[in-house]
Amino acid sequence: MAKETAAEPLDVIPTEGESCHTAHHLCMPEDSRKRAARRLAIARGHLESIRRSLEDPNVYCVDVLRQIKAVQGALDGAASVVLRGHLEAHVATAATRGDEKELVEELMDALKYI
Repeated sequence: MAKETAAEPLDVIPTEGESCHTAHHLCMPEDSRKRAARRLAIARGHLESIRRSLEDPNVYCVDVLRQIKAVQGALDGAASVVLRGHLEAHVATAATRGDEKELVEELMDALKYI
């Protein structure tokens, strides 16, 4: 029985001067990149705050747990932004490019990570 393998990613780093969206390369939409980066910066700030709070011998466990949940929420938000950008920019337009089967496989693989 043949082992099922994950779909190969469609993105290939474009050469200098090549457009971001080509027949063989799909890039993350700029708006999605900026929004995800902002959410990750928020998560980083929360994470650093947690790390600093753990230096205090009087830190309260529930406060740490609450902050950890905030980091998880920021990370989940970033993942949602990236997924939405992918769906809108790539999956919704797959039929016009003729790569819908490949994108469905890639999406099914990507859903494991969210």
